[in-house]
Amino acid sequence: MAKQPMLKFVQIDRDMPEKRAATDRRADFHEIYAEYAAEKAAEQASRCSQCGVPYCQSHCPLHNNIPDWLRLTATGRLEEAYQTSQATNTFPEICGRICPQDRLCEGNCVIEQSGHGTVTIGAVEKYITDTAWEEGWVKPVAPTAERPESVGIIGGGPGGLAAADMLRRAGIQVTVYDRYDRAGGLLMYGIPGFKLEKDVVQRRNDLLAEGGVTFELNCDVDAAKFADIRAKHDAVIIATGVYKSRDLSMPGSGLPGIEKAIDFLTASNRKSFGDEVPEFDDGRLNAKGKKVVVIGGGDTAMDCVRTSIRQGATSVKCLYRRDRANMPGSQRETQNAEEEGVIFEWLSAPKGFVGDERVTGVMVQKMRLGQPDATGRQAPEVIEGADYVEEADLVIKALGFEPEDLPTLFGQPDLPVTRWGTIKAAFETGETEMDGVYAIGDIVRGASLVVWAIRDGRDCAQAIIDRFNGKAALAAE
Repeated sequence: MAKQPMLKFVQIDRDMPEKRAATDRRADFHEIYAEYAAEKAAEQASRCSQCGVPYCQSHCPLHNNIPDWLRLTATGRLEEAYQTSQATNTFPEICGRICPQDRLCEGNCVIEQSGHGTVTIGAVEKYITDTAWEEGWVKPVAPTAERPESVGIIGGGPGGLAAADMLRRAGIQVTVYDRYDRAGGLLMYGIPGFKLEKDVVQRRNDLLAEGGVTFELNCDVDAAKFADIRAKHDAVIIATGVYKSRDLSMPGSGLPGIEKAIDFLTASNRKSFGDEVPEFDDGRLNAKGKKVVVIGGGDTAMDCVRTSIRQGATSVKCLYRRDRANMPGSQRETQNAEEEGVIFEWLSAPKGFVGDERVTGVMVQKMRLGQPDATGRQAPEVIEGADYVEEADLVIKALGFEPEDLPTLFGQPDLPVTRWGTIKAAFETGETEMDGVYAIGDIVRGASLVVWAIRDGRDCAQAIIDRFNGKAALAAE
């Protein structure tokens, strides 16, 4: 009888790749997890129970065929594992690094529910695709035939790039228009290198260009440019994401030294590229030697506190109005931040800022959790008389993002939006009420996960391909 290669979760414990010591990783922006060796990847993949109803797959927005590529990894068939992974995910090496697996696939692993510790799905996914790049299995798009239709994609983030990849595979001509000088969106400029090193993103951009995707960078889309893009292409996908930072209106909120998270993270990432960044060099967006206070409890806040540590802040504190159990960010990221020296002030919210010429502190009010709100979460309530001032030389607001006013920006008053300012688009296809105009990702969902943007991009691309095929079939009759 052949030896059973799987279901080894009883004999083999969960074992993540080695994590660099906090004292070492505080000093640079390199990724904090080492790579699995081949034997370790196969061993950890073999822990999968191959359950009949794979909750890991059903709870993945892309419905990745996780049990199959785990089995292929466990049996040494890595190229097949990569092909299986790539079939449903345009960027598996990116998802393996930054997806909140603890809330998605791993958080729903059956063996985790039985007390054996989840399969290390994200680490294996990363290993499979990094190996594929090293072995030359990752190839540029090579459509069997070129087609005359063209699609313009406004926004080069994960959703836009996922759509571009699928459309090119069908032979459709694709141009990506992006406001920045490098494609990738938040993958390139928002997420720090210790979570996602930038050569990982750039090699995908290069591969797409090699496969025939045209990039028009440093492109600000206004009314005239939107009209030009719409006239030039058979379909347009709006994939701009949401970049407008939520703000605070309270005493002292206009003081110098209070900055937006996106500005702080973008400056840090630009510096890592070797770009000229005057606002970093003059100290405005540089945490070195400063007492830093970050306001917020999501993944962006975690990126800010951990970036501040690496820039050489003298202290870093994070204010969040709820407790640890109710924070929206990844628990794994919170643990990493604590290991690196970040102090979390739970049940704490700002009520104003102090300072004369620039900020010197945050007025903090202590909170307690009261009755559940409309979402079912306990609403924070102020504890009267428990206010204090937290000293700060730099305050970073990581309060989330809102959509820009695209109907005005694009000169399209008929572009339908919701009461939150996001674009109204059909579920799964991304089609809007404007003929030939689609919208995907955060500009439809609101601020969400990279994996959902990839899903939207792929679904929208398939809808456009189906539409073009339908028109071609009618024309042939």
